[in-house]
Amino acid sequence: MIFKRVGVGRPYPDHGLTSRDWADLPPRQIRLDELVTTKDTLRLDTLLDEDSTFYGDLFAHVVSWRGDLYLEDGLHRALRAALQQRSVLHARVHQAGDQ
Repeated sequence: MIFKRVGVGRPYPDHGLTSRDWADLPPRQIRLDELVTTKDTLRLDTLLDEDSTFYGDLFAHVVSWRGDLYLEDGLHRALRAALQQRSVLHARVHQAGDQ
């Protein structure tokens, strides 16, 4: 199993973070098997594109809420890491309310 669970949608309240807010959070390593996805589909062309992070953050975005780590942005990066036999992903983690 790559992820802890495959989810659909974001169960946590809207955090309102902008790209700049995410950039202020330092990246850290997160184990793939601790992540719950917020998407259940992906685009293969995006997964295989080496420049897929060219216009976005190099790090995945994860929301910690009620004891789970939700992969909000970075599904393609996480799957690429798994395909490369890596068990961790560098991500920026936002601590949401209701911990």
